[in-house]
Amino acid sequence: MLLGGFTLMHGAEELIIPASAQRLIAFLGLRERPLSRPYVAATLWPNRSAERSLADLRTALWRANRSLVPVISTMGMRLRLRPEVQVDTDKLAPLGHGTSPLTPPSFITRLAEFSLAELSSDLLPDWYDAWLIEDRESVRQLRLHAVEGLACEFTMLGRHTEAIHAALTAVKLEPLRETARTALIRAYLAEGNRSEALRQFNHYRQLLSAELGVEPSGLIRDLVRNGVLPA
Repeated sequence: MLLGGFTLMHGAEELIIPASAQRLIAFLGLRERPLSRPYVAATLWPNRSAERSLADLRTALWRANRSLVPVISTMGMRLRLRPEVQVDTDKLAPLGHGTSPLTPPSFITRLAEFSLAELSSDLLPDWYDAWLIEDRESVRQLRLHAVEGLACEFTMLGRHTEAIHAALTAVKLEPLRETARTALIRAYLAEGNRSEALRQFNHYRQLLSAELGVEPSGLIRDLVRNGVLPA
């Protein structure tokens, strides 16, 4: 598990491994292909010589694979996680494409593998490694799309409380994101809570004005207007 922090589980047992091995496992877990040892070493230990970084990599690899269950496969000069190792961020990818009335019924089933608390959690939030910056933003976008999609699905199913909770999570993740605020307003309108939908719209309009000096788009204004609300 990488969302919210590094955790390595074997069944119900958490495996405790050194920090260098954690970083090696996390780095490989966020990549979709085998990686060469020099590339991994240079990325994880960028301020060291090639010889020293490769030595550090060998140590981290040994520490990772001396746990109860080996987790890294070695293929000559290339490394990757073993196929049986599951990474939580891998399950986010198919959930980050939004939803529509034609969304497969399995969407909520797949999302049920995550709690909203997990979807609210950053990727390895306590780590400050430079190589994580792009990964963290990519995963943040997937999380946002997944939570918004969950809110839309619950709205279409008439599960209003769950829809609102999911949409509020999306708004908390990114208060200025219009699609998140739109999902929340739709959820309130579907519930019949017009006053709360209007309150959210007005709050969003004030926030946009204060932070960016712009007005909400015509799409969200039309949503409010079509909900028989004064915009």
